[in-house]
Amino acid sequence: MKKNNLREVRWHARGGQGSKTVATFLAEIALIEGKYSQGFPEYGPERMGAPVKGFTRISDAQIKVHCSISNPDIVAVLDSTLLDVMDVTQGLTDDGIVIVNSSHPPAEVRKKLKMKNGKIFTVNASQIALDELGRDIPNMPMLGAMLKITNILKLETLTGEIRRKFLKKFNEKIVEGNAKAVKRAYEEVIGE
Repeated sequence: MKKNNLREVRWHARGGQGSKTVATFLAEIALIEGKYSQGFPEYGPERMGAPVKGFTRISDAQIKVHCSISNPDIVAVLDSTLLDVMDVTQGLTDDGIVIVNSSHPPAEVRKKLKMKNGKIFTVNASQIALDELGRDIPNMPMLGAMLKITNILKLETLTGEIRRKFLKKFNEKIVEGNAKAVKRAYEEVIGE
């Protein structure tokens, strides 16, 4: 881990899967828990389905760097088809964590990524989102899985903030669906 418990997360997704939302939302939750944070997106071609990245930094001390993350501690992949088109592990620290939205076991994903070090986790965030929300938007389930794996923040803070913030934009069914999706992914994520 880096100085001042700095944790750097790089999110890989396709446009429309919520990488910007999850990167900034994680940063907001960190602030609520009294940490310093940054959350921001990086876009390529701005169209639905195009590869996009999001970044989140969380620290116990003020964060003085303001750039994209090239050496993440954690990589979250919201769309497993990206594993075929880019090196999502580029720059990952030796003891880094990769979380992939996949129904495949972690050992299979490790083999595909040709990773020798670090930890691999998978969770079927798309299926959880379909079950709980009726739409394949895997960002919140992936966040639930990340919290379980890293203990970076508290699950209760996340679910409480989903209810508080999302009720301003969405109906109660969608808000509760997101809270359930987060809890399911927290319980269902597997690793090796």
